Amino acid sequence: MTFAAISTAIGESGIGIVRMSGDSSFEITRRIFKGSIPDDYNRKMLYGKIIDGNEEIDEVLVCFMEGPKTYTTEDMVEIFSHGGIVAVRRVFETVLKYGARIAEPGEFTKTAFLGGRIDLSQAEAVQDLISAKTDKSFKASLSQLEGKLSAEIKKISDIILEMLANIEATIDYPEEDLQAMNINELIERLNIAINMLETLISSETVGKILRDGITTVILGKPNVGKSSLMNAILGENRSIVTDIPGTTRDTIEELISIDGIPVKLVDTAGIRETKDEVEKIGVDRAKGIINEADLLIGMFDITKNFDKEDKEILSLLQEKKSIALLNKIDLKTDYDSNIMKEFEDIPIIKTSMKEEIGLDELSKNIKEMFFSGKLELDQSLIITNLRHKDLLNKAYNELLNVKNDFENNIPVDFLQVDLRAAWSYLAEITGDAVSEDIINKIFSDFCLGK
Repeated sequence: MTFAAISTAIGESGIGIVRMSGDSSFEITRRIFKGSIPDDYNRKMLYGKIIDGNEEIDEVLVCFMEGPKTYTTEDMVEIFSHGGIVAVRRVFETVLKYGARIAEPGEFTKTAFLGGRIDLSQAEAVQDLISAKTDKSFKASLSQLEGKLSAEIKKISDIILEMLANIEATIDYPEEDLQAMNINELIERLNIAINMLETLISSETVGKILRDGITTVILGKPNVGKSSLMNAILGENRSIVTDIPGTTRDTIEELISIDGIPVKLVDTAGIRETKDEVEKIGVDRAKGIINEADLLIGMFDITKNFDKEDKEILSLLQEKKSIALLNKIDLKTDYDSNIMKEFEDIPIIKTSMKEEIGLDELSKNIKEMFFSGKLELDQSLIITNLRHKDLLNKAYNELLNVKNDFENNIPVDFLQVDLRAAWSYLAEITGDAVSEDIINKIFSDFCLGK
């Protein structure tokens, strides 16, 4: 069956691309393409027009690609039409009229997986690559797409299979006394596999940040400079700034990048006692979103007395990773030393939103807090996929069970069950052992054209 999809976003653009894959893709294209097709047409751009009978649909470039050396491993055609909503849609409708069907979500990548060109973890990396928020998250996904995670999983799986082979040999040929000969080596190999899994699992903390960003909530009383901080970091007037207390009545969210680290910045309503029902809802929402935060930034007005509401904000900061900003130092340079003691171990940065003082130091503190000041992706793999994390943890726990059995002198033939379970969990990551339902679920989250 031949399937097709529009692979570019719908909207005003220079070009639009319709992709088609399957045995009939060349035949369908020949029926609707008016232009010269040379004998050596494979992987060449051909100029012509898409037609429907006598009607010209659009002026296009067409590329025929013979399988199996294609993205899907099947024959593929890509039609490059004019961009916009109408042109690419009409080309797509013509392709469907002459025999192709609409692709299912992720069907191009799913076909590549089923055709053996990529494994399941690489296929999932395609989706991560598309949804990457920063250069660093893109790089982490690209590393996985290149097969680095697959290679590491294979190393661990090979160790497990080697252990299983030794144990099965012990069971099949007990007269050879293989158990006594190999027990120390088995334990050594088991520890290597456990350590490799620990390294992969520990990288998920960084992976979560690259995937979802650092949710950073800005807290403070009204008029302390929260919206000004938001605008200064974004470099645009995203939040309304006035001298009137209570201007921000709801949460405002924006995704930014700090040296490649995605940060979801949340500006909240000023925390204070208020009789205004709308503002009160905003204050309650500000307090509620704290539970979702990875980092809290508390802002305090250096020109005002440290009061009850400031102390409430300070108490909230002590519940999470936090940074305190003492703002408006352009108006006042000193601060009561007794008040400074209130902050204890919370990092303090003196800032001026008006003069943009302290922003670089804030970025530096965030990096230090989460990545010891740097985030290097060249030396190790980073797990960014929650499904992978879950399966790695399950495999890790099975190997810990095996280690515990070794230490308690459990007969080696009882270790097979846990070892096979560990191998099976790892095989679900690469797709070597995975149900059709899981495969369908994974690809259902993809866009149609990928």
